[in-house]
Amino acid sequence: MPADNLQNLCAETREKLKSAISIMETFLNEYALPQLVAEQDEETNPFYKGFLSDLRHLLTFSEVSFEKLGIVQRRPNFDAEFAEKELYHVYHRCVNSFFYPKNESYSEDGRYAYTGQDAIRFRKKPIRPARDVIMDITKIYEELRDDLNYYESDYLTERRMQAERKHA
Repeated sequence: MPADNLQNLCAETREKLKSAISIMETFLNEYALPQLVAEQDEETNPFYKGFLSDLRHLLTFSEVSFEKLGIVQRRPNFDAEFAEKELYHVYHRCVNSFFYPKNESYSEDGRYAYTGQDAIRFRKKPIRPARDVIMDITKIYEELRDDLNYYESDYLTERRMQAERKHA
C-alpha cells in the first residue's frame, strides 16, 4: 500500500477509535454493576459482569491502539512497517474483541447484516443504556472491520512471503 494511503488509513482508524473510546468511557464512567443489575435472578448478575468485563477489555485495546497510531503519526519519518503492524493489531485486538466478546453477552447475527436491521443480538435483554452503548459503537467497529479487512489474513501471508524471499 502506498505510504500516503497508509498514513490516511492510520489517521482515519485513529479518529474512529477516538469516537468509540469516548462512547465507552462515558458509559463505563456512569454505570457500574449495581446500576445495571435491576432484577436479581441467576442470569442477570453474570451477564452484566461479563458485559462490563468485555467492554473494559475493548476499551483498553482501543486506547492502546489509539496511542500507538498516534506514535505512528508523530514520527518524523513515516514508518510503514510499524504502521502496518499497528493496523494489524487494531483488527485483531479491537475489531475481533468487539465482534467476538469473550463472555458472549452479545453476538453478531450475519443474517441481519444486510437487511438494515441491527445485526447485534444480546444473549439476555440488557437495560437501555447497555444496549445503546453497543449499538452506538457497532457502526464504528463495522467500518474498522471493512477498512482493515486486509489485515485479517492477507497481511500475514504477505509478511511470510517477504520473509521467504529474503531467505531464498
